[in-house]
Amino acid sequence: MLSHPDRTSRTPVLLGIPFDANSSYLRGAADAPPLIRQALHCDSSNSSTESGIELDSGIVLDAGDVKLPPDGELAAIEQAVTDLLDQGQSPVCLGGDHSITYPILRAFARRFADLTIVHFDAHPDLYEVFDGNRYSHACPFARIMEQGLAKRLIQIGIRTMNAHQRQQAARFGVEVVQMRELPASEKLKFAGPIYISFDIDVLDPAFAPGISHREPGGMSVREAVAHLHAITGDIVGADIVEYNPKPDISQLTALVCAKILKEILGKMIAG
Repeated sequence: MLSHPDRTSRTPVLLGIPFDANSSYLRGAADAPPLIRQALHCDSSNSSTESGIELDSGIVLDAGDVKLPPDGELAAIEQAVTDLLDQGQSPVCLGGDHSITYPILRAFARRFADLTIVHFDAHPDLYEVFDGNRYSHACPFARIMEQGLAKRLIQIGIRTMNAHQRQQAARFGVEVVQMRELPASEKLKFAGPIYISFDIDVLDPAFAPGISHREPGGMSVREAVAHLHAITGDIVGADIVEYNPKPDISQLTALVCAKILKEILGKMIAG
């Protein structure tokens, strides 16, 4: 149940997706959603965002976590997101590994025909197949683009681009901004509906140690926030994925996830 079912009309709503079965290395991201919520409401900070929005009680809904069946998890994720969109909500999903973005975008594509995805990540996640799994967390954007679920895909912070994924990016017309090319705020000016997919490992592991695939040389939190604030257009949904509490240090990454979440929510509400 939504905590405030009377609030509709594109109100942001949190949805936890405790799923990491498609992780290729370290499992643990399924444990992240409650810890991100806890950090969001922690008294160490307040509800203010840098957009000037106060995330006071009721301005953001919380639909809890998806109840995942023992099989058919991706279909259950898609249906849960569809249900929220049908209620006029704007889902912001808390993962979970990055494979959840594919079923989320299947739901969004039925509502938004000209969707632009802004994808923050160390990895392009464009493999045709990875370790025999077409639905691996290394593959979601190949599935999304081959099915035409988005008009544009812009990837920010990439620093692990191999030959196969370069071919995939060319095949799908992906606009890749590698980490060494930043800052790239001028490339984030769009019109129309925007979906943000934020893999926490876009950040340097010095700022976010609680991740499964640590890739040194990434963004600082300040750089990430600056690029989020540079996005124009109508942000209609988002996800934050790949936070793994098991290798985290003093819940540092949970607090970073909460900061990124606050700024995305502030941007959505401020319009």
